[in-house]
Amino acid sequence: MNIPKTHQAVMPYLMLDGAQKFTDFIKAVFNAEITHQHPREDQTGLLRHGEAQISGSTIMYCDAPEPWGTAVSNLFVYVDNADESFRKAIEAGAAVVMDLSNQDYGRTCGVKDTTGNVWWITSVSA
Repeated sequence: MNIPKTHQAVMPYLMLDGAQKFTDFIKAVFNAEITHQHPREDQTGLLRHGEAQISGSTIMYCDAPEPWGTAVSNLFVYVDNADESFRKAIEAGAAVVMDLSNQDYGRTCGVKDTTGNVWWITSVSA
């Protein structure tokens, strides 16, 4: 199997109402690297296809095309500091789904971003 270097065998593909808001959110909260941005050819400013890397994992996304509608997701992400990422998410407009807490799997919380995706943010101490 020949998979492009920046891709994995399974990646989420999110169809969003507001791809630019999503781009802004993941850059502010997770320091995402935007690797592809292809606007629609109709000059609407909407995104036909985008890709971002968060700590080596790729997320594909676009502004939802008419025939399909939006498709958001729940995303689990490991970060160095869940408290800091939670703070950044709230500052970037996220709503709290689950407050910060210590669980047997790490320090964790849940937030809903400005396009409807739920992020389960977790850090694990060494």
